[in-house]
Amino acid sequence: MTSDAPDFAQLRRNMVDNQLRTFSITDRTVLDAMQNVPREKFVPADKASIAYSDQALMIGSGQGGRRLLTPMVLARMAQAAEISRSDRILDVGGGAGYSAAVLARLGGEVVALEVDEALVREAGANLTRAGVTNAKAVCGPLEAGFAAGAPYDVIFVNGMIEVQPEALLAQLKANGRLVAIRKSPGDTTGRAGRAVVIEKSGASLGEREVFDASAPVLPGLRAAPAFAF
Repeated sequence: MTSDAPDFAQLRRNMVDNQLRTFSITDRTVLDAMQNVPREKFVPADKASIAYSDQALMIGSGQGGRRLLTPMVLARMAQAAEISRSDRILDVGGGAGYSAAVLARLGGEVVALEVDEALVREAGANLTRAGVTNAKAVCGPLEAGFAAGAPYDVIFVNGMIEVQPEALLAQLKANGRLVAIRKSPGDTTGRAGRAVVIEKSGASLGEREVFDASAPVLPGLRAAPAFAF
């Protein structure tokens, strides 16, 4: 007698071998984190069977709606952030907690920030069920960060930004890194962007582009519309 239930462990192995390793992700700690965090437990039950596909799944609705980064974009951004075991991390717009669970395996402590209270509760419950003890979910405007937990070694932005995230950058430690997807100048489709790492050195900031990526613009990090005459 056979079961029709997906073999999630095998699906995770396939994701790591066929999506991540072929997308220039070589950091063993990142690959191990992606191998060991059960993504199917952080998405709606009706999407569990496609949790490891290379598509950005939608969770929540309305203000709390969030399109998750694809596994390979999430993993490559985590690799670019160069997270160490002692790092304190702010996870901005992490949805139902999956990115926080991955980051918690890489760093020391994670604060997962979401703007919607229902999504914060869901993230907290998911993290607890997954046995993640070094991450917590908090509620507030994404663009404002979470000053009560600052400063952070790493700020991980789960989406696209159209403006310089000044409040978030102010919450970085010296030598801290913010990783996000910046909208490409002149793009009119709303889809073209580049994953960037912004590094803080004293009072100055340096930025390096890492790879092409696409994601929805996060609430509060969209440019004000230009007036047309």
